[in-house]
Amino acid sequence: MGVVVSLEEARDPGKGLQPLLDLVSADMQGINRLILDKAVSDVELIPELAHHLIDSGGKRLRPMLTLAAAKLTGFQGDEHIRVAAAVEFMHTATLLHDDVVDESDFRRGRKSARMIWGNQASVLVGDFLLGQAFRMLVDVGSLQVLRILSNAAAVIAEGEVMQLSAAKNLATTEDEYLAIVNAKTAALFLGAAESGGALAKRPADELSALRCYGKNLGIAFQLIDDALDYSGDSKNLGKAVGDDFREGKVTLPVILAFRRGNEDERAFWQRTIGAGEINDGDLEHAVALISKHNAISATNERARSYGTVARDAMEIFKDGKEKRAMQDVIAFCISRAH
Repeated sequence: MGVVVSLEEARDPGKGLQPLLDLVSADMQGINRLILDKAVSDVELIPELAHHLIDSGGKRLRPMLTLAAAKLTGFQGDEHIRVAAAVEFMHTATLLHDDVVDESDFRRGRKSARMIWGNQASVLVGDFLLGQAFRMLVDVGSLQVLRILSNAAAVIAEGEVMQLSAAKNLATTEDEYLAIVNAKTAALFLGAAESGGALAKRPADELSALRCYGKNLGIAFQLIDDALDYSGDSKNLGKAVGDDFREGKVTLPVILAFRRGNEDERAFWQRTIGAGEINDGDLEHAVALISKHNAISATNERARSYGTVARDAMEIFKDGKEKRAMQDVIAFCISRAH
């Protein structure tokens, strides 16, 4: 029988991630060394810009999932370190590209790379990191892992384009938005988890379970981020509260508040999100409307549902510290809402 842990537990984010951190701490040292080594270039701007983001305090959750999945499925060897480092490089590249597309001024509480070095340099260094990621994957020599993560890279790019098309479009449905989340965010969670099991050459049912776990964890993670943009604080969020609002992103809290609102409220969303005409006090009014229509609690409830699916997917695996650590990650992601 599996150990049942409430998704409401692990209110302390550090405590929620601690079992995973303990599980992979030794391997993370190897990843950090590899990241430093592979971020080197004779072109001076590349390591300077790359390290601005690499050293900015991210949790490195996705590579830790790769390591945990490899341990869960009994992988013997050290190639999982190279795969996990490649996953982190892919994630860092998407952050650089995201900030350019979204015109973001800050990332993890610091000026975004594009604000310091410009959009062109950010995009090109992101491309360099993607190239380095796939170099590492080729060195691993697993065609299956290469297929998993190259597919993730393509799906993430599709998600970026989908999000760009949906920006400022208040006709976006919940299903359409979830398709964006599935591509833009969940694809790399899925690839990170599945690639750990693929290294161990596990059977199809276990790989399917890891895909399900990663996908649903990724969706839950993003939905909580959506909610925090209107209910969190900048210190914990790693970006300015209201960034999604200012950037015209139609996220789930906005979709729900818009659909549930009256004619005057929908006119407000059309002016601010749709037309980009944002005045003093509009963010506070947006937060009030989202609160009025219970859009935050509804978004968090959906996140908990996806978290439950992710937890259920893990039941195929035997109980142990690896399984428990990966389940605790779900609780950590959900607990950020509190």
